[in-house]
Amino acid sequence: MVLIQLFLEFFRVGLFSVGGGLATIPFLTDLGNRTAWFTQAELANMIAVSESTPGPMGVNMASYVGFETAGPVGCVVATLGLVAPSIIVILIIARFLQKFRTSRTVDGVFYGLRPASTALIASAGFLSVVKSSLLALDKLGVTQAVTELFHWKAVVLFLVVFALLHVPKVKGLHPILFIAASAVVGILFQF
Repeated sequence: MVLIQLFLEFFRVGLFSVGGGLATIPFLTDLGNRTAWFTQAELANMIAVSESTPGPMGVNMASYVGFETAGPVGCVVATLGLVAPSIIVILIIARFLQKFRTSRTVDGVFYGLRPASTALIASAGFLSVVKSSLLALDKLGVTQAVTELFHWKAVVLFLVVFALLHVPKVKGLHPILFIAASAVVGILFQF
C-alpha cells in the first residue's frame, strides 16, 4: 500500500511542479506535513544533499524519500512516480509535435506557465531554504531577543557569497566552487 501511495504522491508532485527541482519544494513541504514521511528538518537536509549531488534535485529528493520510506524498492517507485508525468507529456508532445509547433493556444499556455513556475521557485527559495537555513524559527519564544532569530554564521556566509557574486572577477567562477567553499566554511565553523 505504501508503494502505491509513494507513486501517486510523487506523480502529483511531478505533474504540478513546473520549473525544476526548486519548484518541488512547496509540494514536498506539504507532502511531509500530510504523510509524516519526513520532518521539515529532514527536508532541509534533503535539499542540501540534493543540491550538492549530481542529478536533478527533484529526482534526488524523491529517491531519498522513497528509500527512507520503503527501502530500495520505494526509492525506485518514488522516482518513477516523479518522472512519469514528464515522460507521458513528452510522449504526447512527440506524437503531435507538428500540431503543437504552430498552435497559438499551446504557446499561450507555456507563456502562462512562466509566472507560475517563477512563483513556485521563489516560494521554495524563500519559504523553505531561507527560513530553514537563515532563521532560527524553531527557537522562537516570547522572551527571545531579536538577535536570536537568525543563524548568524549562516547569514554572514550568505552575505559574503552574495557580495562575491557581484565582484566582476569572481562572478564568472563556476557555482560548484561557491558550494564547495561554503561547505568547507560550514564544517570549519560547525554550522
